[in-house]
Order: sequence, then structure tokens, then C-alpha cells
Amino acid sequence: MNTNSIKDLLSGKHLLQEVTVSGWVKTFRSNRFIALNDGSTIQNIQCVVDFEKLDESLLKQVSTGAAIKVKGTLVESQGKGQSVEIQVASLEIHGGADPETYPIQPKKHTLEFLREKAHLRVRTNTFSAVMRMRSALSFAVHQYFQQNGFYHVHTPIITGSDAEGAGEIFKVSTLDSKKPPLKEDGSVDYSEDFFGKETNLTVSGQLEAETYAMGLGKVYTFGPTFRAENSNTSRHLAEFWMIEPEMAFYDLDANMDLAEDFIKSVLSYVLENCKDDLEFLEKRLLDEEKTKPAAERSEMPLIEKLKFITDNNFKRVSYTEAIEILRNCKPNKKKKFKYIINEWGADLQSEHERFLVEKHFKCPVILFDYPAKIKAFYMRLNEDGKTVRAMDILFPGIGEIVGGSQREERLDVLLEKMKALDIDEKELWWYTDLRKYGSAVHSGFGLGFERLVLFATGMGNIRDVIPFPRTPQNAEF
Repeated sequence: MNTNSIKDLLSGKHLLQEVTVSGWVKTFRSNRFIALNDGSTIQNIQCVVDFEKLDESLLKQVSTGAAIKVKGTLVESQGKGQSVEIQVASLEIHGGADPETYPIQPKKHTLEFLREKAHLRVRTNTFSAVMRMRSALSFAVHQYFQQNGFYHVHTPIITGSDAEGAGEIFKVSTLDSKKPPLKEDGSVDYSEDFFGKETNLTVSGQLEAETYAMGLGKVYTFGPTFRAENSNTSRHLAEFWMIEPEMAFYDLDANMDLAEDFIKSVLSYVLENCKDDLEFLEKRLLDEEKTKPAAERSEMPLIEKLKFITDNNFKRVSYTEAIEILRNCKPNKKKKFKYIINEWGADLQSEHERFLVEKHFKCPVILFDYPAKIKAFYMRLNEDGKTVRAMDILFPGIGEIVGGSQREERLDVLLEKMKALDIDEKELWWYTDLRKYGSAVHSGFGLGFERLVLFATGMGNIRDVIPFPRTPQNAEF
């Protein structure tokens, strides 16, 4: 099919040539001007028809949402708002759209309404821009790692381990849920299940990626992960995508260096390659924030906020230092925080993380050396015996965007930590094996891809940056 994309046509390099383009009708005015979009760009192309030369029954089918093909000459536009337009010679209907029932009409729709029409919402400017940005960010992720000597590893989606120890997992089973086989003590006999043991959807590919880092040096995963958290918030999904690099011979400092460089690189990529979509999303955000109280508005426009990340060094602060700052800050003393910080060892909440980034340091922050009690078993214990070599990267408007650590490479310490947390050593025999045969310092981090897309697009709800969100009580589409 020898057709042109609208993005290509708007470059102007096909001026005065015969062109063919297919797309969806945004609007049709005065029986003459069709605004057409094919998804290749946020911009529409104007197609000018001579209604006296075209069949009236054909023109009646040109309505918002209809898919059409036009052939004609690309000429300089006489009207305002576009540099070029197509003088239509012929028009063909791919598929009509009944204007009485087509839900995405040319008017403002709420994001809540569009979530109920997730199969069609990508035809709106907002969602087409977000999804092009998502695609560009995905490409930038792979490009960064491939250019920096990493190997892409596909880790299992069905697993017998819970890497986070969170317990919030989706179980995978083929047993009859009404009449499962039982052991003598009345518990379910999973030895008769498909895999012969209890299995679940993965919460992280990290543990498996570690094994490959200890042979390939530097690896990364980029795949779906699942959490059965009953969280109906604007920041949580039950199914989301995770980017997880693991590096042999990297300590925590090298890990932090890599994470900072990685984030700056992928955001620089979209600043360079998604200008039209970013400008649209920035304007959308400014319009949306006009309705909010001044205190709730962003301190800087979207593009400036992205440049703020790419152009500034991240501030590195120990957890202990952060706790002192939070304990003595006004919101804490005046009990403005929902979770008051009283003592060392508290698990920081989003409100604390955002205070550090947005109010105190006014730049991205990397917190490191967290209390062992609030972090996962695989993080390397410091010499003080009470903190671990963990790090979190905190962003304005979001809080934690990256979580990582230097992994515990000492077998005796790892086994001790697993025992204290009641983690079955037999289940993770292969993981502990890594510490028996050629163990070495190694590190890694995890970045929830949707949180990165949320930040880069300025959207306010994580359900609006993934095509079909999976949340409690919702697995539609």
C-alpha cells in the first residue's frame, strides 16, 4: 500500500505532488474541510474536498471517527492553522462511524469517561500523545542499555519465588478451585498442580536477572510484573512494566551513577524526539492546572521540569540525614504530615519523599543506606549491622521512581537474613548457589516504567499511561 503518513506530509517535502493518505476523521466542516489524523503525529492534515464533484452519499459517510482514504495534491494552505493541505481528487470510505453512537466526539471528555472507552481513547489527542511518548521512552530504554554493553534477558512471568517478600501476589494454578486436592492436614496439595508446587505471577525479575549478571556481566529485564495490592490510588497498578538492570562488579556508588545517567538519557531522548507531543501535553497540563488552587499547581511547566532532571546533578543524602531533616521540618512539627516522623527507622511515605525533593532540596534526590528492617532480604548489610546498601531515587510530583541496592554477596550473611525473615532456603537454593561459586560484589535497581511515563507526560493518574489498566475490580478489555 503506497500511502504517505501525515507526519511525512507535514514536513512539506512532497509539495505539489500526488499523495495518498489514510486516517480517521477528526472533524468535517462546511461539507468541505476534513481534519484527518493517522496517529503518526499529534497534528491533523486538512483535506479540502469539492463537494460538487463528489457523490453526496459518499460525503454523508464522512463523519467524526470514520476511517477514510484520500488521494490528491499536496499544496500550500491558503487558510490559517496549517502550512500545507490536500486538494482531494478522490475519497474512499474504509469504515464509517455512526455519529449518534460514536463516543469520541470533538469535545472535551473527562479522563474517567475515557477510561471506560479504553479501546477508543487513543484516538484523542491526549492519549495518542501519551502513547507515542510511551513508545519513544521504551525505545530509549533499550537503546541506552544496548549502547552501554548490557544484554537483554527475558525472566519468567510465572515463578515460584516472591522476590520482594511482600506476599501480595497473584497465584497461578490449574487446580479445581471448588474441589482442590487436599493433604491429610486439610491444606491444598500443590504437588498435584501443573508445576507440582505453588506458583505465582512475578513481582520482579530481579533474582533471576542476578543469576545472569553473574555470567554475562551486565544485563537488564524489561517486562510485565504483577502486584495484588488492593490499592485504588493514582500511582498503583496491578499489572505494570519494570525495567531492572543487574550488574556484576558494581557497588552502590556505581549503581547510583548508572541510574542517574540512565534516567537523564531516556528523558533527553524524548525532549529531542517528541517535541510536538510534549508541547501539546505541556499546554494540556497548564490548562488543567488553572482549575486547581495555586498551592497544588506544578512549580514549573512540563518541558522545563524534564530539563530540570536532565540538567541537574541528583543530590545524594543518607536516610539518617533525611530523617533528621524531616523530623525538624515545619510540616512534621505542625503535624501537617499524615504520617508523623518521630524516630529513626520509620518507612518514608510519598509525602516525605516529595517534601525532600520539592521543598527542601529542590532537585532530584537519591536516598541511600536505609534501615535493614524496612528493606528486602537481598540487600547488602552495612558494617553497622542496622543499615543496608539500598538507594531510592525521588522525583518531584511522584516520590520514589527508582529503588535499588548493592546485593548481599556473602553467603553466611544472606542465609542469616533469610532465616530471620522465615524465607525458605530450599526454595531459593539456586539464588544462594550464586554466593558459593564465584560470588562478587554486584548491584541493580528497578524502575516502574509507568511512573517514568507519568512523569514525562505530566499526566496525573497512572491508569492513563498504560493502554489497558489493571486495577482492583477492573480487568475490562
